[in-house]
Amino acid sequence: MASLKEIRARITSVASTQKITSAMKMVSAAKLKKAESITLKFVPYRTKLMEALTNYLGSLEESVNIRLAEQRPVQKVALVVFSSNSGLCGVYNSNIAKLFKTRYDEYAEEIGKENIIVYVVGKKIHDYAKRIGIKVEKAYPELSDKPDFQAACDISDLFVNQFLEGKVDKVELIYNHYKSAGVQQPLHESFLPLSTDIGQTGSAVYHDYIVEPSKEEFVNALVPKVLRTHFYSVILDAFTAQHGARMTAMHIASDNADQLSQELRIQYNKARQNVITNELIDIVGGAEALNK
Repeated sequence: MASLKEIRARITSVASTQKITSAMKMVSAAKLKKAESITLKFVPYRTKLMEALTNYLGSLEESVNIRLAEQRPVQKVALVVFSSNSGLCGVYNSNIAKLFKTRYDEYAEEIGKENIIVYVVGKKIHDYAKRIGIKVEKAYPELSDKPDFQAACDISDLFVNQFLEGKVDKVELIYNHYKSAGVQQPLHESFLPLSTDIGQTGSAVYHDYIVEPSKEEFVNALVPKVLRTHFYSVILDAFTAQHGARMTAMHIASDNADQLSQELRIQYNKARQNVITNELIDIVGGAEALNK
């Protein structure tokens, strides 16, 4: 059994750790609230823009050539993976790493590793990719901590240009979707080519649109804007999920520290009681020896 001094040192250490995890939990809760607020304000704009495109396409009697929705055999793919820059957020990064490796292996088997281009948002997934020998084309660690709309637009435009130039046939996003503070769902979804049913919500479709200079030019000008807002919304989603995961992880760590502290105190009291009992036995034994 550990000595009283060792148990006291452990109790002090656990108490210090609990203070740190409790503070980190409060910081993460504040950041989560801010992230949720930004996301909730942006979602209606993204939704309406997607609805505008979907409703307009639904109103057309003839098909329109949307270059960014062109379905073609996948010979080269770009994977965009989102993670955090730091740890202490539970299984947030490990879940994404597993999904990324699964998707990478599937594409490697289909089209070969040389035809997969990897982009990462976040240091953790960048470190993981390097550790397992996967080349990263470009990393955007700053977006993991500070989502920026202009930067999101620039990255979205990069993928759009690569798709139009035929450098990639598909762009896939891999990220954690925020469902609640305690639930983050790893997802992979196609960013390009654009799905023509994107944004459908069952709202009414109007048939009296008047566009200039032509339908195709209007659609092909609107689609990049839809993609920019969608890419930014994914960044916000992953950002919110990150802070939800970190708050939950710190909450669990604080609870575990509290439970461990209670167990150590019980252990300390038992050890102290054992010491006192042994001392009493020695005193009683000594007294009886003197009486004899």
